[in-house]
Amino acid sequence: MSTSERLIAASEARSAHNYHPLPVVIASAEGAWVTDADGRRYLDMLAGYSALNFGHRNQRLIDAAKAQLDRVTLTSRAFHHDRFGEFCEQLAELCGMEMVLPMNTGAEAVETAVKTARKWGYRVKGVPDGRAKIVVADNNFHGRTTTIVSFSTDPEARADFGPYTPGFEIVPYGDLAALEAAVDEETVAVLLEPIQGEAGVLVPPAGYLPGVRELTHSRNVLMIADEIQSGLGRTGATFALEHEGVQPDMYVLGKALGGGVVPVSAVVSSRDVLGVYRPGEHGSTFGGNPLACAVALEVIAMLRTGEFQQRAKELGEHLHHELGVLTGGAVREVRGRGLWAGVDIDPAHGSGRELSEKLMERGVLVKDTHGSTIRIAPPLVVTKEDLDWGLEQLVDALGG
Repeated sequence: MSTSERLIAASEARSAHNYHPLPVVIASAEGAWVTDADGRRYLDMLAGYSALNFGHRNQRLIDAAKAQLDRVTLTSRAFHHDRFGEFCEQLAELCGMEMVLPMNTGAEAVETAVKTARKWGYRVKGVPDGRAKIVVADNNFHGRTTTIVSFSTDPEARADFGPYTPGFEIVPYGDLAALEAAVDEETVAVLLEPIQGEAGVLVPPAGYLPGVRELTHSRNVLMIADEIQSGLGRTGATFALEHEGVQPDMYVLGKALGGGVVPVSAVVSSRDVLGVYRPGEHGSTFGGNPLACAVALEVIAMLRTGEFQQRAKELGEHLHHELGVLTGGAVREVRGRGLWAGVDIDPAHGSGRELSEKLMERGVLVKDTHGSTIRIAPPLVVTKEDLDWGLEQLVDALGG
C-alpha cells in the first residue's frame, strides 16, 4: 500500500463527508502544480473551486502572510488593528462600494448577506416584521449551513437537514419572467450567482443579469451577487457581472480573496445597506483579523494591475476554443467564461467521476459535478503550455 493509500484509508476511517474527493493526498504544491505523498506531480485544473486563483504558494501572498505573522495575527473585537481600515477601504474601492463587513468563509458571508437584506428590508423598506422574502435561483450553490441548504434544490445538499428556514422563494435560473412574478412588496433581495459554478458553470442568457438589475432597482429590492467563485479575476474581469455591465447592490466574496493562504470572506455594499447595523448586532471573532487583512490586501493589489484578469481573458479564449473543437463527439457541450469551463460528456464515454479519475491517472486534477459534467478552473497563473498539455490529456482520456 502506497503512502497516499494509507493516508486516505486513515482519513476515511476518521471522518464522514459527501464530497467524494479523488484518491490523491496532496503533500506539496507550487503555481499550477501539486505533488502527492508519493512524489507524483499533477496539473491542478480545479484550483480549490477558484480559491487558488493566484496559484499555490504564490510568493507575494506568502511574503505578506509571513510579514504579518511577525507583528500581530489576532486582536479581540474590543480593539482595532492597523490593517483593518486599509483592507476595508481598498476592497470597497475595488468593488465600487462604500462599506465592508468581513467574515471568514463563503457560507458565513452569504449568511451575513441574508441577515443584512432582511434587516434592510425591515429598517429601510418597511416590510412587516417576519415577512421578508429573498428570491433565489434553482440549482444554486451558496454554502452548506442550515439556512443556505433550506433554499437549495440539490438533494445531496438538502436531504435530512430539515426543518428548513423559511423566507425564500426559488425560481428557474435565467428566467426573468419567473423572477418578475416572484418579486412582490415583501421581497427584500434577489440572491444570484452571476455564473452557477456547482451546477456545471452555467452562464445565464444574454440580457438576463441586466434585466435582474433593472427589475430589482424598479421594485426597491436589493440585488445580491454571490461572486465567491466567479469573482476576483476568474472570468477575465474582476467580477463576472462586469461582462454584462451590471453593478449589484451587494457583493458576496470569498475563496480567492484569501489567496489560498487563509480563509477570508466579505460582504461589500453601500452605506445605506450595511449602515443598518448597530455596534454588537453582527460580527465574528476571526472576521477581519490582521493576518486575513494582510493577505487580502496583497490580493487586492495584484488585482488592481489587471494582469490576472487579462491572463484569464486571453487564456480563457484559448481554453474555450480548444474545448469547442471537441464538441460533437465525446463532448456534448462546453460553457463558461475566462479560465472556467463546464464540460458535458456523452454518458456513453463514462460519468464525470470516471473521466476525472482517468485524468488523475494522466496527471491532471479536475472535478465532476452532476453526472457527466466536469469543471475546469486552473489557477490564473497557469501557462499556455501547461494548459495545452492538460487539454491533451483530456483528449486522450476521452479516447482520442
